[in-house]
Amino acid sequence: MSGEPGFGVYVHWPFCAAKCPYCDFNSHVRHQPPDQARYAAAFAREIATTADRTPGRTVSSIFLGGGTPSLMAPATVGSILDAIAAHWSVAPDAEVTLEANPSSVEAERFRGYRAAGVNRVSLGVQALNDSDLRALGRLHDAATARKAIETARATFPRLSFDLIYARPGQTPEGWAAELREALSLAADHLSLYQLTIEDGTPFAALHRAGKLVTPDEDTAVALYAATLDTTAAAGLPAYEISNHARPGAECRHNLVYWRYGEYAGIGPGAHGRLVLHDGRHATATEKMPEAWLARVEDRGDGLIVDDLLNPEEEGDEMLLMGLRLAEGIDLERYREIARRKLDPEQLADLVSHGMVERTVDGRLRATRAGFFVLDAVVADLAA
Repeated sequence: MSGEPGFGVYVHWPFCAAKCPYCDFNSHVRHQPPDQARYAAAFAREIATTADRTPGRTVSSIFLGGGTPSLMAPATVGSILDAIAAHWSVAPDAEVTLEANPSSVEAERFRGYRAAGVNRVSLGVQALNDSDLRALGRLHDAATARKAIETARATFPRLSFDLIYARPGQTPEGWAAELREALSLAADHLSLYQLTIEDGTPFAALHRAGKLVTPDEDTAVALYAATLDTTAAAGLPAYEISNHARPGAECRHNLVYWRYGEYAGIGPGAHGRLVLHDGRHATATEKMPEAWLARVEDRGDGLIVDDLLNPEEEGDEMLLMGLRLAEGIDLERYREIARRKLDPEQLADLVSHGMVERTVDGRLRATRAGFFVLDAVVADLAA
């Protein structure tokens, strides 16, 4: 599976119909629908400005994320894709993903996205039972989710959907049964995320007040073990710590991130990594949609961060991203990027404890045991 990371373009649509109580993403609810034509023009302008800094790239993947990109009209999506194609070369087999919420799925609109060039959809299903969907603040029910999956399968060559586990009261057995149902819905890719309590969200306040109790650590470990076992048994093993796919159906856009490739971040609050004449830059744009819009219309981009990374920062990022992958990292490439080797004693210690392993082709990867404590493994190696 390993190969060249490629060049990706991430486009952030920041608007949602409602804010989920667990979400700390850059998403915003507006009572008046945003002016899509004006935003589309601003996306095109920021794309042009970013392409001027990164000439000669061939785009291997495009990801329309959010927020809820499926609130965009197909014409808006088409104009964004046209702008990308006007300023960079787009590979003939480029993966073009759009995130959608089941509640905003209409078959006609999906056909419009397909005609615009979208060839992969990622559905935010989150749960397959109504009580948990209500608890998660979702606007759809389980029947709507199943219908959306069916519509997506009929419209797009590739489909993924997300589920959240470690929900209040969830057992490993219940989760495994729900996962088996998800697998039977014949997606070739599943993103399975453990519920985390993020600062500043309504869930954080409920958690502090003792009104939201998440599974204890032992149960969380058992839930993750059930995740790995159930997906692997169905032929969708974990290729990344939270992502599972049939071989060949991995999300190519996310592989750009995890393989420490180069990607442009377009839209409010989008992050990028661009390799320019002086090295790798970390970029980020203004988060507030209206402020981003004004900034782009005034100066051509919404950048508020454009930092040159030093080799140590690059090496740490590569470790953090690459060890999430089952394939791990190429140690030779790590040495080239970080301009240093990993500490041999630290490495030997982690190998002896069964947390990481070295492969015959010179890669370093986390073991199954290492996946359970990956943050600690990365921290040890980066120290």
